[in-house]
Amino acid sequence: MKDEAFPFIEELKFNNLSEKNMSFNRVFKHIEDFMLMDQKANYRLIVGTDSQVHKSHTIFITGIVIQRYKKGAWGCILPVKFERKYLNLHEKISMETTLTEQVAYLFNEERKSKLIDIVLPHIYRGSSFTMEGHIDIGLEKRSLTRFLASEMMFRIESAGLEPVVKPDSFVSSSYANRYTKY
Repeated sequence: MKDEAFPFIEELKFNNLSEKNMSFNRVFKHIEDFMLMDQKANYRLIVGTDSQVHKSHTIFITGIVIQRYKKGAWGCILPVKFERKYLNLHEKISMETTLTEQVAYLFNEERKSKLIDIVLPHIYRGSSFTMEGHIDIGLEKRSLTRFLASEMMFRIESAGLEPVVKPDSFVSSSYANRYTKY
């Protein structure tokens, strides 16, 4: 079954430090297993993308992180290489947002329900599950990306995620960013 995403997104492979070439189904299984280890916790499922323009191409890295509040996290990245330089800031930030949206769409209603069902029996004892889209933009006056904020935040919200921007958007601005340099 193909999800409604970029045709190639579901065919690409995710990586982390301990496992390479993971399918999205494998990534989902890791997230599910991580949550099953402690069903009485607060979880944030976060997706965010950053990019780096290189000499003849642009690398986009989308990070997926499942964070158990104050009790650890599991994450992976999806590298995508485009054989062109994205020099226009609006185009580059828009592509980062598009990749975040497309990976978020892989968490279809069935998958989201499975994750919610893990914490649901414990919700009255404080358990929770949220989904966030981290955007590598800032709102402060000196930020070159502030004029893009409302457009990108609206897009992330439309994808069913809570939009988060700098300085709190650590999955895009720190985790994914780390892998864009290669």
